[in-house]
Amino acid sequence: MHTVPRKIIRIINSWSIFRHINIEQRPSSALLLSTFLQKDQISSANKMAKPISIEAWNPSGKYRVVSTKSMPGTRWIRLLTDQDCRVEVCTEKKTILSVEDILALIGEKCDGVIGQLTEDWGEVLFSALKRAGGTAFSNMAVGYNNVDVDAATKYGVAVGNTPGVLTETTAELAASLSLAAARRIVEADEFMRAGLYDGWLPHLFVGNLLKGQTVGVIGAGRIGSTYARMMIEGFKMNLIYYDLYQATRLENFVTAYGQFLQANGEQPVTWKRAATMEDVLRAADVISLHPILDKTTYHLINKERLSIMKKDAILVNCSRGPVVDEAALVEHLKVNPMFRVGLDVFEDEPYMKPGLAELKNAIVVPHIASASKWTREGMATLAALNVLGKIKGYPVWADPNRVEPFLDENSPPPAVCPSIVNAKQLGLPSSKV
Repeated sequence: MHTVPRKIIRIINSWSIFRHINIEQRPSSALLLSTFLQKDQISSANKMAKPISIEAWNPSGKYRVVSTKSMPGTRWIRLLTDQDCRVEVCTEKKTILSVEDILALIGEKCDGVIGQLTEDWGEVLFSALKRAGGTAFSNMAVGYNNVDVDAATKYGVAVGNTPGVLTETTAELAASLSLAAARRIVEADEFMRAGLYDGWLPHLFVGNLLKGQTVGVIGAGRIGSTYARMMIEGFKMNLIYYDLYQATRLENFVTAYGQFLQANGEQPVTWKRAATMEDVLRAADVISLHPILDKTTYHLINKERLSIMKKDAILVNCSRGPVVDEAALVEHLKVNPMFRVGLDVFEDEPYMKPGLAELKNAIVVPHIASASKWTREGMATLAALNVLGKIKGYPVWADPNRVEPFLDENSPPPAVCPSIVNAKQLGLPSSKV
């Protein structure tokens, strides 16, 4: 492979920022630029305390698209550069970028941004993106609680998200946390690593059997229903669920599976749609939370509702942290040692409430529900296509949960935006496909 010698050059880009750039040929067809935006290179409105480092592909591209984080895979970059986009990826060693950092990344000319759910996308950033000529933003996430959609709409910026690709992987983690909590796997692992095991004992890490018990689901949408099926098929658990809407497909599945088990001489599984959430909390041995987060679900699980659950119940949350009153949960775990919890999300993320980390009956993981290779690469692809589609003037995909056509690497994706949450407010056309 031919290699271009590394050298330092000075250029003026189309958005009028001088830069010093190291150029070298990489294993892709695009040039990778290791760039540092210096404090004196940006407008006074976008000044920042420290330089921001980036890598850029296709530096001569017509459209400038910025990603605030490096994202898994390379297909998303190729899809953008193939459509004449210059792609810049922030390489700062910071977990969460500040508003000031992102302002510097946007600069004076930017067509679209791919951001993360840890960032505060509101009036300041959307107005800056509008001034820079931008019309598109996409979260690399299905949720967008970090985004002021009204502010984006005010400035004519489309807001994308990435539903449809996280269903199975999120449900799998909820099931994993359920099993790990039931069988006390994390406690037992720590016990072994500490060198404390000196022989089998009848009472050592006795946990809960899941087979024949009742799984409770709060919010039986795509993820909640998929989790329920995993627990029912995997452990032959009975189901009780609460949702504002009837989960007909889930009910039909449990009925059919119960008939199959009975025909084969086994105890059939059953289902019940609860009239209230409290009915689920009282009856279930394992409860998994899958609601949206809004003002009606903030602290949905509080001190009073924790008190009506079984003393040895298991609570799992892979939805949104503020759904649970975390301080109340810590106190409940302290006084109920047989009650166990598996958490992927936290009320004040990335922080945990005082005392949670020390509790042996709590399993905590760092927001990894979507962290499978296929899913994270798919999220990156969908976010990139949201931005590309808006820049190119494509219509919006009619069913944002039908993502398979976008993820087939052997064929080009449809010329549409996969999912734009404010498409109706912006009057964007919908795809007829």
